[in-house]
Amino acid sequence: MTPHTLDHSAKTLERLPVTIFEDDSLASLEIADSIAELIIARQKSNETAVLGLATGASPIKVYRELVRKHKEDGLSFKNVVTFNLDEYYPMEKESILSYYYFMHHHLFDHVDIPKSNIHIPDGTIPIEKVKEYCDEYEKKIDAYGGLDIQILGIGRTGHVGFNEPPSFKDSQTRLVKLDPITISDATREFIREDLVPRRAITMGIKTIFKAKKIFLMAWGEKKASILKDAIEGNISEDIPASFLQDHPNTEVIIDENAALELTRFKTPWIVSLCEWNDSLAKRAVVWLSQKINKPILKLTEEDYKLNELGDLLVYYGSAQELNVKMFTAFQHTITGWPGGKPNTDDTFRPERSTPAKKRIIIFSPHPDDDVISMGGTFLRLVEQGHDVHVAYQTSGNIAVFDSDARRFADFAFDFMQSLGMDTSKYDASRNEVIEALKSKKRGEVDV
Repeated sequence: MTPHTLDHSAKTLERLPVTIFEDDSLASLEIADSIAELIIARQKSNETAVLGLATGASPIKVYRELVRKHKEDGLSFKNVVTFNLDEYYPMEKESILSYYYFMHHHLFDHVDIPKSNIHIPDGTIPIEKVKEYCDEYEKKIDAYGGLDIQILGIGRTGHVGFNEPPSFKDSQTRLVKLDPITISDATREFIREDLVPRRAITMGIKTIFKAKKIFLMAWGEKKASILKDAIEGNISEDIPASFLQDHPNTEVIIDENAALELTRFKTPWIVSLCEWNDSLAKRAVVWLSQKINKPILKLTEEDYKLNELGDLLVYYGSAQELNVKMFTAFQHTITGWPGGKPNTDDTFRPERSTPAKKRIIIFSPHPDDDVISMGGTFLRLVEQGHDVHVAYQTSGNIAVFDSDARRFADFAFDFMQSLGMDTSKYDASRNEVIEALKSKKRGEVDV
């Protein structure tokens, strides 16, 4: 699919070049192709390609494509030098949660890059030597004349690398404290929040700016809001990614879901003339109602004209006609039947007493999420006679903390004793569980 590239001749609020792909797979191919082109060009001139690399979910498909190019197309990495953005601190290299492990697992172990060309911040450096180590990391990057390409993701706090807010444009490689939001987001990998390191070693904004070309990647709706702030808002140390607006060669590569909050998608009437339809008109009317804090039926022609929506009235007629049309459309979405009323005229109320029977499947991330999140709707559907099924997407076993496992093991032992049961066999199993929990390393998977 052809990507959507920002037309800078049109009115826009975006302050960086933005290319939008249908999905992250296509977007990742674009970035991988650019990296491969650089590597090949440098090979022809017998020069080194210096890459700044990121971790997390965003670059995984980029690395997957680079590995494919190496194995199937013969792309060599012998002339490549890499510098990674960051690493948790403290963090053992052997841990499956380390970025050292991540990079080797997803890229380095599958290509022919010389090990001496790989640079990843070391999470095992003694605290008193961290500053000296960070200074040396900067010097190594400078010795190569900076980075040729730097790839970046963006965190929900607006961080790039681990440059959490507030970060400053002159910041260099250093030890930083992690934001509570970043720690919370990392909990899904570390299982428990208290196991997430509170600090990290990261390249600074100034270090990142040494790159000749920067790709900022973002996939999915969760990144949409902060992405909009970073590329449409003012430059601010409270959104470190916004500093990229000052870099001379940064390109934002995103998928359609990450673009949902951009003005040209969410409220396109602000930046251009629209081809109106009922769906877009509904969005515009709701936006206006919320913006000026007025009920839909009380919106006036002046309200529309003062808020970039005058041409909507040209298409639909008077404000009163539009308001009534939209209000009625929204009113008819309110139903007492969660299963819906297919092929039914909803002009008159009350609704019919017998809804059409449907087969319904509810997807629940963990057991009990269905009841907690939509128990009332669940019950209503069953009462109305629908054929309701639940699909649990995980067993929920990793949601049991080690402390809870220990507590339940003790409870079962005490319960058996209270009933006068023979606990000899169970006691051996209980002790085995306790010892296993004691010897577990951070992030280690239960056997």
